[in-house]
Amino acid sequence: MQTTNEQPDVVLIGAGIMTATLAILLKELEPKTTIHIYERLPEVAAESSDGWNNAGTGHSAFCELNYTPEKEDGSIDISKAVKIASSFGVSKQFWAYLMQRKYLCSPASFINNISHTSFVWGQENVSFLKRRYDALIQHPLFHGMLYSEDPATLQEWMPLVMQGRKDIDHLAATKMDKGTDVNFGSLTRAMMYYLDNLEGVELFLGHEVFDLEKKESGLWEVTVRNMANRKKKDVLTSFVFIGAGGGTLPLLDKSGIPEADGYGGFPISGQWLRCTNENIIQQHAAKVYGKAAVGAPPMSVPHLDSRLIDRKKELLFGPFAGFSTKFLKQGSFLDLPRSIEWDNIFPMLSAGWQNMSLTKYLLQQVSLTMEERIAALRAYFPRATRSDWELAIAGQRVQVIKKDEEEGGVLEFGTELVVAADGSLAGLLGASPGASTATSIMLELLEKCFADKVKTSAWQMALQKMIPSLAHPPDDKVTLEKISAWSGKQLGLTYY
Repeated sequence: MQTTNEQPDVVLIGAGIMTATLAILLKELEPKTTIHIYERLPEVAAESSDGWNNAGTGHSAFCELNYTPEKEDGSIDISKAVKIASSFGVSKQFWAYLMQRKYLCSPASFINNISHTSFVWGQENVSFLKRRYDALIQHPLFHGMLYSEDPATLQEWMPLVMQGRKDIDHLAATKMDKGTDVNFGSLTRAMMYYLDNLEGVELFLGHEVFDLEKKESGLWEVTVRNMANRKKKDVLTSFVFIGAGGGTLPLLDKSGIPEADGYGGFPISGQWLRCTNENIIQQHAAKVYGKAAVGAPPMSVPHLDSRLIDRKKELLFGPFAGFSTKFLKQGSFLDLPRSIEWDNIFPMLSAGWQNMSLTKYLLQQVSLTMEERIAALRAYFPRATRSDWELAIAGQRVQVIKKDEEEGGVLEFGTELVVAADGSLAGLLGASPGASTATSIMLELLEKCFADKVKTSAWQMALQKMIPSLAHPPDDKVTLEKISAWSGKQLGLTYY
């Protein structure tokens, strides 16, 4: 078996939105940096970043009710919503910079305005939505949000949702016109095309990283296999980022860093109902989000979703959760059992015991018939007919399980950055709202892994050029609104 040796400055594993974002940031900060990107599949953004595998909401907490939990005293906690909305604004600034520099061609190929709508029914839910609206509208990031309980107004906002609805009492909705639909697959491919043409960047598709080892020299030896001819090579590098979606966990384990001890993963798959009737597809122009069922993971918040995928308008409903032992959509059924080891078996069992409602929910979802899925759809589209919809398989997500001193193990529903003590290796675990907040997550990685360089004036000036809001305090509302307008215009958005 032929073995070659190479030594780039940086090795990035996985060709998704996280890797693309980090690679461009590093090349802008240090143009002479040499980077190898390894992706086991034959194409870019084929897993979690793909348009069909990613919700594409452009998560800004405008419509996602799970980001604004109700406190015991009945007040609404908007802290997570503000953080996510702010992070998505950072991503838009970065994409606007890429457009301004002509690194990308057409913003309409990956981002477009579409209203973000929250819809509920029942007195208790209506009360919750009104209190949520009253709390959010006070914050500048949510200025422009509308609230209504008037059936005629709701009919105007979301005609499919209201058509044929018999009980029109105790309905309410909020609407944000500056919401967006994002095709992260299209964006990632455009970013990777730019990177692949840069000096010092090499993109290796069909190449699987299957081992990592820290050498006495301080360098990482990354063992890579060419999937076509099965030849392997050992690559030496001073920094490794593992952004392989569900494939990150086993590679973190192989790295041997103590910071990864105790982590486990619980895979959850998704399914959509996809509309096949063009007439119906054209009648809906909103992302209408409802409340998740009791015990449902956040990624399973039901929504009737107008999407633009590869420049074609689509209409989806779901997602319906499913279960597979695969960590990736194109992974192995042995992924979950292979991930169980002595250091994480107790946290995984403990988290499983504490989340029996999730287990029950998944069992119910897996056993749903097509007729039962259509019945769920009719809560959002009363006149839906079975013949207009087909089942489509969405992406695979791995929810993070980590050690906890009090609980033994806890199930995390966000994203988690695992970093070696010396900053030489980092891996990203978790799911929603990952893609939408990719820029903020990678900025956090830079602060943890390149701490000394981030503090330099050269890096600070470069970062502020890419993300202008970094140069201003968060309470400088006038300047931040101007920055938002600039990024919106660069991205061709009507509402921003």
